[in-house]
Amino acid sequence: MTEPVCQDAVDLVKHFEGLYLKAYLCPAGVPTIGYGHTAGVTLGDTITEAQADAYLAGDLTGAAAGVDRLVKVTINPQQRGALASFAFNLGVGNLEGSTLLKKVNAQDFAGAAGEFGKWVYSTVDGRKVALQGLVKRRAAEAALFEGKADFLNAEPTPAATA
Repeated sequence: MTEPVCQDAVDLVKHFEGLYLKAYLCPAGVPTIGYGHTAGVTLGDTITEAQADAYLAGDLTGAAAGVDRLVKVTINPQQRGALASFAFNLGVGNLEGSTLLKKVNAQDFAGAAGEFGKWVYSTVDGRKVALQGLVKRRAAEAALFEGKADFLNAEPTPAATA
């Protein structure tokens, strides 16, 4: 069984996803509820905070299982948590084919941290745009990956803000 992610990763996801007890359409047009939960969600759905926490625990455990399958080197709980947040937000498939994962598996952790900021785009109204929420989230994930205590207040990399 996959272990849960570190509390820092849970806090990061909660901070950036926000809590929504009623389903809404995210900027990419996907029905979402709780802390970014999308599986089986339809507009009009409502949940409790306890249900949102349970969905998040399951979603992050699933993302962490993908991280555990893909990462071939030893990483610490903060690195695993940052990668699980990334995989939860973007999908394990995006992590699988990424330079971020290649750098992690090459133990180029500084290089890997620099890769988070490249993943800030979403398709909105048919075009790819950098979303400020993603810029901030990727900066926090990179900071958590690097073990910085103040990861939620991390500054985006210059490449992510261009």
